[in-house]
Amino acid sequence: MKRLKIALTKGRTEQQVVPLLEASGINCDGIRNKQRRLIFDEDPRYEIILVKGPDVLTYLNNGSVQIGIVGSDILDEQQNSQYAMLDLSVGKCRFVLASTSDFDPQAHRRKIIATKYPNITKRYFQGIGEDVEIIKIEGSVELAPLIGLADAIVDIVETGNTLRENHLQVYARLQPVNTKLVVNRLALRQYQPQIKQLITNLQRADQQSGQSNLIKE
Repeated sequence: MKRLKIALTKGRTEQQVVPLLEASGINCDGIRNKQRRLIFDEDPRYEIILVKGPDVLTYLNNGSVQIGIVGSDILDEQQNSQYAMLDLSVGKCRFVLASTSDFDPQAHRRKIIATKYPNITKRYFQGIGEDVEIIKIEGSVELAPLIGLADAIVDIVETGNTLRENHLQVYARLQPVNTKLVVNRLALRQYQPQIKQLITNLQRADQQSGQSNLIKE
């Protein structure tokens, strides 16, 4: 039986998902003591690779891995949700529109919005019928309204601490974000029993920390 290859988003998603993988019976000792390693094959059934979030779909789409675990923000930004099969209870947060206290969201002028997620931002403002200029930023988005680069930002917020520490406030709550398990469609046919079993095990494990949801296609 071939190993299933899983691309796991490194960083916060990795930290939140590894306990679920372990609770579902997957050996993650290597990840716990990884040092600089990126590929882990301690479990004979799975090979887990750690990658940046946007790269999960690249590996998935070209068939290098069969399964990806990634935030819905990445799926929505790349408009690639057709692979999503399971919602996990970890990694829950939300997109918000935020700015300084003197920001007027009702001002009748073309606003400048800074974000790491230009596509999600564009769709939001199109949905409310407002034309804005969008600036993509890779670093600390919170800086943009503080130094006059943008009128406001669209970013992901979990606790809101970073916004408060930078004297920013929320003006609108956009879509929620959570962690999803995504599957290559060809792999779903080729590895169906293994993938179904993994999903079943993860669902059961996820009930310890929240409620997962199988996505019906």
